[in-house]
Amino acid sequence: MSLKAVFFDLDGTLLPMDQDVFVQSYFSRLVKKMAPYGFDPQILIKGIWTGTEAMVRNDGTCTNEERFWKVFPTVCGEAVSGHVGTLEEFYGNEFQQVQADCGFSPKAAETVKLVKELGLIPVLATNPIFPSIATESRIRWAGLNKEDFAHVTVYENSRYSKPNLKYYEEILNRLNLSPEEVLMVGNDVGDDMVVEALGMKTFLLTDDLINKANEPLDRWPHGSFDELMAYIKELTK
Repeated sequence: MSLKAVFFDLDGTLLPMDQDVFVQSYFSRLVKKMAPYGFDPQILIKGIWTGTEAMVRNDGTCTNEERFWKVFPTVCGEAVSGHVGTLEEFYGNEFQQVQADCGFSPKAAETVKLVKELGLIPVLATNPIFPSIATESRIRWAGLNKEDFAHVTVYENSRYSKPNLKYYEEILNRLNLSPEEVLMVGNDVGDDMVVEALGMKTFLLTDDLINKANEPLDRWPHGSFDELMAYIKELTK
């Protein structure tokens, strides 16, 4: 079956980053934003991680956004539910400073452009644990816009998360694609390469590789953006 779409991960793939540096920069700004409202930094961070874990385990009975907001207040207190606007303000302002702690590669936009020129469908399959305002910001930091993609996964429109295969199936169903028609591009072996179980093609971008289980990389086509673009061209011959 011929290639019809390319699914791209964002963090560490289209947007170069050290994930630990990103999280530290993000959290330090968030706790500073929320401190004047009486939220203890350690409890706030624990609440975010607990809410994130709940989204990762989401069973599809509600959106990730709904799942997060069911769990987050159980750790931080019900008062945090009244600060949705404060968090939106944070993502629109202070969160933008986190861009300085991320990298940039013009090859990212070049690769997405190539995908479109070849008549393929570009999809942003980033783990949907962020609200759209935060994801759209990170897309811009990568030199792209949400309009560059046929679909972008965010916590508002998703009911599963990586590495759950149902997350990928949800996108396939939404876009009426078969797994064999899709190439998944990502930097995280555990989160992204799992799609081979569905029959999807894979490419492991190794610039900011995450390989917690130390899997042998020759299991998958892998390399840099230049090697990725050559691989996509080969698949569409």
